[in-house]
Amino acid sequence: MKIRTRLTLLFTSLVAALLIVFALSVYYDSSMSREEEYFKRLKQQGVTKANLLFDTKVPPEVLQLIYKKAPDSLFQEEVAIYDSNLNLLYRDAVKVEKIKATKGMSDSILSHNEIRFYLGKFQVVGFLYAHNNNRYIITSSAMDGYGLIKQAELRNTLIIAFLGAIILILFVGRFLAMKALEPVSTLVEKVKSITATNLDLRVDEGNRKDEIAALAITFNEMLDRLEKSFEAQKHFVSNISHELRTPLTAMLAEMQLTLHKEREIKAYQETIGRIVSDTRKLIRLSNSLLDLAKANYDQTEIAFKPIRVDEVLLDARNDVLNHNLEFKINIVFEKEIDTDSYISIYGNEYLLKVAFINLMENGCKFSHSKQSTVAISYTEEQVMINFSDNGVGINNKEINHIFTPFYRGSNKKFADGNGIGLFLAQKIIHLHGGSIEVASQEGEGTIFMIQFDHLQEKE
Repeated sequence: MKIRTRLTLLFTSLVAALLIVFALSVYYDSSMSREEEYFKRLKQQGVTKANLLFDTKVPPEVLQLIYKKAPDSLFQEEVAIYDSNLNLLYRDAVKVEKIKATKGMSDSILSHNEIRFYLGKFQVVGFLYAHNNNRYIITSSAMDGYGLIKQAELRNTLIIAFLGAIILILFVGRFLAMKALEPVSTLVEKVKSITATNLDLRVDEGNRKDEIAALAITFNEMLDRLEKSFEAQKHFVSNISHELRTPLTAMLAEMQLTLHKEREIKAYQETIGRIVSDTRKLIRLSNSLLDLAKANYDQTEIAFKPIRVDEVLLDARNDVLNHNLEFKINIVFEKEIDTDSYISIYGNEYLLKVAFINLMENGCKFSHSKQSTVAISYTEEQVMINFSDNGVGINNKEINHIFTPFYRGSNKKFADGNGIGLFLAQKIIHLHGGSIEVASQEGEGTIFMIQFDHLQEKE
């Protein structure tokens, strides 16, 4: 069932329930009012007949004649007057006795002064009447024909009005549901037109205040992320293609030239050396891409545990020095470590090691002395790590782009690279809730400043 139909039926059902309650309340109140008024009228008729009989001394025959000649005698009130011993003194109808007083009725009237009840369709009131120190029992009964007719007319009117209102509400509810869901329909049609080739399109956000607008805003935000993701993917594929094509083309050219004619052993060795160099570039690029893929995992899918930052730094230093014998890396502890938690964080050891290796290698590669210094310090809330070098530095125009994937600055002539390392390091650090900043002076060196919340803050 469509939402439009459900809303229409729900709206109609709710209004119908309210109308039923209203109609029943009106009908019940009208019925009670009619009943009460007619009981009062019956009692008044009994009092009037008693006054005419006892005070005005109107003969009973005259009262009975008036009763007989009155129009609508079928619905006319019939009054009967008894003494306290239940002896009949007067009755409107001589031959027909609608209500016959009984000993139980008289006892109830004497006990309660007044009783009211129904006998079939007839309403009956019995009450005590005092006159000249004597007590009389008066009964008055009749069927409220006019009132019951009006009550039936009211009932029929309410039923017809209810059915008519339901039909009207059904159409009104459908119209309101259509108007309420019109922005959704528009949103659906707009979304259908958005494909991978036109992710720049956006849905109308309306007044930006109601729930539909919130849905549109959320959807547009999702499109923004998708568009950026697609653009990043295209950019990534383009750069990867370039990075892979360059060494592969060089390797192919070297091998084709070598196969073209025989050469001396030294020439073969030089060619193989260049092929090995290009192969290493491909291996480094592949490793960087694998690490980048791991860093792009959802944080909930990565195993995190308490780890000491200094131990990860030492492992990273050993890996860098084992693969690069000419590099020098110094690790400096600026404060004495009193508590392990001050230099411990909650993270993934492998990913942090990858980030630290990239920063260490970056400092050594762009330093004339092939040397990098890592300084560790901490505060009551954070552990701080600075990676510094005395290398070529970064100019002010390029420093804002160094964390862009595959970006190579003007200092790329100084050292080889694929432009992934710093981007990967930043992503890993952010994945661990840390921050990374850079300060550099061209020709003087660069400092990468990292901060993490340590375990004392996490607990």
